[in-house]
Amino acid sequence: MNNKILIPLIVISISVIAIFLIPEDSSMPSSENLYQYGFTFYDVEKIKASLSEQNIFMSTPTPVTDHTIGNYCAIRDDILSSINYCTTTAIQGSNGRSLGNISLGGTPDNPIMAIALVESSPLIDSKSNEIEIVFQTMIETLVCDCWDEKQPGDFESVDAWIHAAKIKYLESSQTIPLKSTITGLGDETLILEITSKNDAYLWTLIVLK
Repeated sequence: MNNKILIPLIVISISVIAIFLIPEDSSMPSSENLYQYGFTFYDVEKIKASLSEQNIFMSTPTPVTDHTIGNYCAIRDDILSSINYCTTTAIQGSNGRSLGNISLGGTPDNPIMAIALVESSPLIDSKSNEIEIVFQTMIETLVCDCWDEKQPGDFESVDAWIHAAKIKYLESSQTIPLKSTITGLGDETLILEITSKNDAYLWTLIVLK
């Protein structure tokens, strides 16, 4: 299996798919302020170290600067226009099998977004443990280790957010991606997406400055 899984470009507005979903048009900082705070490309090493302690392993970041940037570091046209540099890493489980990838994009000096994608097959929760570990590590490293204190969206934990999204997706037609947005945890916006592809489910966590 190819270690690099292309992140699908999901540009779909979803309305009334679930009560806990927040509208997509969350306020975004102006482009000139996008790079003034938050995580950096060096945080990949922190993510790598934390994941390795839990038997999930990351490859060395590979820079992407050509026309394929959109395959790894784009979710919306307005965000893609601000990205001219991207790094992507493959993530593997303890058995050496590919789980997905983690990518950061922005300028060579500062990222404005991070994406973690984990493929789960044949069931939506076949990789539930790995999904929780990867997503929680991303949030704690790039945003803050404060979920228990703030409980954004009235979810007591990252796992509770993931579980609620899974239930809503299973109750839906599954013909369009499910998207859940969290704000208020830090300065960043968190977007959780679930979509099906062939015989697999793609879980995506997006962290936006």
